[in-house]
Amino acid sequence: MSLVVRAARAWRKPRVFAVLTLAGLALGALLGVAARLTGADWLATTLDTVGSLFTGLLQFTVVPLVFLAIVVGIVSLRDLGGGRAAARLGGRTVAWFAGTSLIAVLIGLAIGLIGRPGEGVTIAADPADVEAVGERTAGSWQSLLSGLIPDNPVAAFAENEVLQVVVSALLVGAAAYALKEKADPFVAFSRSAFEIVLTIVGWIIVLAPIGIVGLIGNAFATYGSGVVSSLFGLIAAVYLGCALVLFGVYPLLLKFVAGVGPRRFFSVTWPVLQFAFVSRSSGASLPLSRQAAIDLGVDRNYAGFAVPLGTTTKMDGCAAVYPALATIFIAHVAGYPLAAWQYLVIIAVAVFGALATAGTTGWFTMLTLTLAAVGMPPEVIAVGIAVVIGIDPILDMMRTATNVAGQITVPVLVAGQEGLLGQDDDEHEADEHGTGEHGAGEPEPRSADAAAAPQHSPA
Repeated sequence: MSLVVRAARAWRKPRVFAVLTLAGLALGALLGVAARLTGADWLATTLDTVGSLFTGLLQFTVVPLVFLAIVVGIVSLRDLGGGRAAARLGGRTVAWFAGTSLIAVLIGLAIGLIGRPGEGVTIAADPADVEAVGERTAGSWQSLLSGLIPDNPVAAFAENEVLQVVVSALLVGAAAYALKEKADPFVAFSRSAFEIVLTIVGWIIVLAPIGIVGLIGNAFATYGSGVVSSLFGLIAAVYLGCALVLFGVYPLLLKFVAGVGPRRFFSVTWPVLQFAFVSRSSGASLPLSRQAAIDLGVDRNYAGFAVPLGTTTKMDGCAAVYPALATIFIAHVAGYPLAAWQYLVIIAVAVFGALATAGTTGWFTMLTLTLAAVGMPPEVIAVGIAVVIGIDPILDMMRTATNVAGQITVPVLVAGQEGLLGQDDDEHEADEHGTGEHGAGEPEPRSADAAAAPQHSPA
């Protein structure tokens, strides 16, 4: 066996891959700091290019992955007991989405009211950022509702309109479910296409340690201490709020509702959360999140429905914690006092406006939707977002990790309530030792689930 083949197999082993991922984080940070301190533009440009190429590869798969995953997931619900069971599972899933979003936004508001981020801070927005914000489409209930149904389904795919793709997938999946055997050829094609896309994603994920070097390096090379220090209150508040949800709320719910302990949950999900943190993409993390839910014992058919749906609508970091804290921060900086009713509006938007986060600009849509809902003047909204947009990549890493954790947590909670949560102990033990389906170091993945193997076993 050649040295190259042995190295490739070792690279794909879970523990080796986890070490390489951490090494990529450290190396990227060192190179980014070096690029900033020495003024080496060529190094900063190289890091940016590497990170952009990796992100581009991930984004290439997001739309087809979301569409196929939802279609296949809906059809798979037929194996769980028919229409009533599917409706009950869907209802409980949405209820947990809303319930955990409510908890998350309350945590965000509590931190904002106690810590009062932005109070006494004077920051001048960059005119170029203000202009750029003004050119983007602000979030609103009218635009959200009018944008649900695509005028042209092909255009929705081509233009990366993820929310429209989700609605299309729900309609197509529901129709295929209703048609039963008449839709079998289409379902078979969709399953095959889904496996193909998952395999491609698995190949891309193998490059994650390299992509991480570029992503983290570019972040360290781009953001100086001046910008970070002036907005440190917001950064600290967002990270604290997300950490409380990620390491407090989710483990407690999992323990008392589903009987899944924190150690088991994080041993399975930690590599996925690392990937979500550096990639800043719930969509790109979808195959990893889906497999993590399955590894935690969620029925494969239900996981195939709930996790993809959560990937586009369940974002406690972007849609609950962050809008609450950013709204309070901008209000303090602008000298715009918030009344009690406006805090209630923030809560309502977080619980009922999660659909607005679908897509790569979800944080922007959700924040502008929240700011507009509390009645802030358009000029305050534009200047406020222009102030915080500079540190958005720093915030987005923690927000996305929290999002993905919630997208895995809710299916586990529902599966636990519905009696769909089970784990083969022998298989789980094999995975932990890197000898099972998800830990083998095969040079080529044997299945779509195995394609993403490096990220599913404990680090």
